[in-house]
Parts: sequence; C-alpha cells; structure tokens
Amino acid sequence: MASRLATFFAIAIFRALGLLPLNALQRVGSFCGWLAWQFPSTYKRRAASNMALAYPNATPAMQKSAMQQLLRSVLELPFLWSPRNTTRLKNLVTCDHWALIDDTVAQGRGLILISPHIGCFEMLGPIYSERHPATVIFKEPRQKWLSAFIHHIRVSPQLTLVPATQKGVKGLVRTLLRGQTVGFLPDQVPTAGDGVFAPFFGQSAYTLTLVQRMQSLRQSPIFTVGLERLDNGKGYHLHVIPMTSPLSEDPAMAAAEMNAALEAMIRRMPTQYLWGYNRYKIPSAARTKV
Repeated sequence: MASRLATFFAIAIFRALGLLPLNALQRVGSFCGWLAWQFPSTYKRRAASNMALAYPNATPAMQKSAMQQLLRSVLELPFLWSPRNTTRLKNLVTCDHWALIDDTVAQGRGLILISPHIGCFEMLGPIYSERHPATVIFKEPRQKWLSAFIHHIRVSPQLTLVPATQKGVKGLVRTLLRGQTVGFLPDQVPTAGDGVFAPFFGQSAYTLTLVQRMQSLRQSPIFTVGLERLDNGKGYHLHVIPMTSPLSEDPAMAAAEMNAALEAMIRRMPTQYLWGYNRYKIPSAARTKV
C-alpha cells in the first residue's frame, strides 16, 4: 500500500512540474547546480578528479558547468517524461543521421546503440523508439515504488526495459535475433564476472563485456550515440558515430575499443558527462584480476 502511494505521489508531482516550460526547469536546474558547486561534496571531488584525467587543464568553470548540467538533467525530467509534451519533444530533437539509422535497421541484422551517461541520456530510448522498436537494459532500483514509477513513465509501446539480469540478457538476445535495436549505457561498472579491465581516459576501468557478446550473435553494427542538451531550452541534438569495424574477438581488446568510442562521444560535449560517477571502482570479487 505504501509503495503504491509513493508511486502515485511521485507521478503526481512529476506531472505537475511537467506543466512548466522546459527552459524554466533547466534554469532552476542551473541554479541548483551553481548552489551545489558552492559546497564541498564527495560527488564534487570525484567529478573534479575524473575530469582531470581526461582534461588535465580543466578549469573550475568547466567543473562548475558540469555540476550545473547534472542538475539540469534532473530538473528537466518532469517535462521530458510528461505525456502531454510528447509531440513537442519531436520538434525539440534534431539529428543528421536518421537516414543512416533507418537503412541500418532495414538490413535486419539488428543494431546496438551504446552511450555514455552524457547529456539527456534518459530520453535516448523514448526518442529512438518513436521511429524503431528498441530494448534497453537498466539496473533496477531496489525501492519497489521507484521501479514501478520508472516503468510507468519510461515504457512505451515500442520501448522495452529489461533488468540487468540473465532474464534481461535473454530479452536482448531475442530483440537482436528479431533484427531490432538494443541499447546500453556501458560506462557503468558491471558486477564481477561480467567485465574485464580496459583503459578509460588512461585509467584501468572494469568494463562491460556484454556488448561484445551481443554483437557476436549476428555481427550487428554498433553506433555510439549521445543526446546533447542545447542552451536556453532550445532542445537537443542527437549525435551518432558508427563504429567502422566489429569489436575484437578478444574481450579485453573489445572493451578498450568500446571505451575509446565512448571517449570520442564525451569529448564532443565534455561538460555534459556525469564525471562524478565512481567509474573506477572495482567490485570486490574482481580485485584479484587487477
């Protein structure tokens, strides 16, 4: 009962905030990010450290901008997830490569989309599935009310969410075998046994091997994507970078190739990456592999 009430109130609050203009919500997010920047925090320290690995000359202004982008990404969600704004969103997103995506899907070998946690990554699935069916893997929250809320908001007729479990992986396999699209955010630290160590901005990072295993099923093409947030509530631009060759059969080499592709996308919009994520943590069971 309490879980259902929490879900109900969360949906009600989100829908109420979704009545506000996108620009207004993003401005509030920028202010909240500026405010968060004024105080020390674990996230702020980790973000500065991780950004310095990729950009040794990163300035405080870049770090502050990254914090503001983070809070923008949170405050804009009520607008983006509001059903009443679905039609508006179609006019807020530009992409120079829809024809390439359409042609690739039409080949019937399936398509694998990978993205770092950058820009408006929460909307990649909903926006893409307006054109093509897709299945996306995600880590299910422990709180039942939050899981129910996410499924209520995110799921659409052409978008399927599967948990990061064996059952979820089987769902991805079925999707690729149907010649459809699967999506990953592979800069998350996988559980021990599901990854290998590979360089990410020059540091060893425990990296997902599932993308390589999925590609080996049908030699499906891989596109790196990123939804960039434009200034002043002007919308978003979907960047698409096709991989020019299949990932290596060697898991460690394949992980390094995938990380390099993610780095290339991050360098297109560095202040919109979630630098404060603990990307270099090592699962306890994987420590013996270091």
